[in-house]
Amino acid sequence: MVKSGFLIICVTLLSFFGFRAAAQDVELGVFGGGSYYLGELNPGKQFLFTNPAFGFAGRYNLDKRWAVKLNVIEGKLSGDDAISLADSMRNLRFTSRLTEISALIEFNFFDYFIGSKKNYFTPYLFVGPGFFLFNPKAPFDGELVALANLRTENQSKKYNLFGLAATFGFGFKYSINSRIGLNLDWGMRKTYTDYIDDISTNYYVDFDSPATPIGTAEMLSDPSPIKHKPGMQRGNPETNDWYAVAGISIIYRFTIGEKSTCTDFEYSKNK
Repeated sequence: MVKSGFLIICVTLLSFFGFRAAAQDVELGVFGGGSYYLGELNPGKQFLFTNPAFGFAGRYNLDKRWAVKLNVIEGKLSGDDAISLADSMRNLRFTSRLTEISALIEFNFFDYFIGSKKNYFTPYLFVGPGFFLFNPKAPFDGELVALANLRTENQSKKYNLFGLAATFGFGFKYSINSRIGLNLDWGMRKTYTDYIDDISTNYYVDFDSPATPIGTAEMLSDPSPIKHKPGMQRGNPETNDWYAVAGISIIYRFTIGEKSTCTDFEYSKNK
């Protein structure tokens, strides 16, 4: 499912940017902002645990209202019971690198083109599929330990460290001059995994049993001083994790293919 979804993203992008871009305006930009996570360690506080994120984007405008866009983003996701107070007696925490590739469709509320003296700003909506990589880690003895390898909930097999996400959000576009524009946007990602934070089901360690070897996996599965009993709820497998990305992009418009002059869009492609 994930491989087929990623293939669809690649084919879509190639069709728009590779085949339709001849003698057309294409926009490239750099992004800077923040990323944050919503899940067991942060059930609903927007912008809590926001970490720096950066990336770049490419956009092809289908017309004055519609566009397609490729996003590549690098960021970080984290959570901590001690800060969110979602469950202070659980005492879990994590941090994870985030890499995302997404293919988006954008709709402008107003007519808009970079370089236009009339249609130089608009709010907009975007939606599309995304593919992302993650790897939750937690501190242990002064080092960050990869949690998936430890199978802290006694999983029969290691969960995937990649997944698909449904991306949607809104933003604002503003044209500064004939070639440069600014985008400000915020978008949510609904994922199809509950393990971005390594938490989903129940505790399994029996600390009272002499047969239980106490090591890194056991201590990281239940670092709380009360030492939960096996089978007690640790997370909620009925709800998957989310994450969000917000920030600002600097966009540059350039023309590839034959040069032409377009008066309808109120700028000259020869500039």
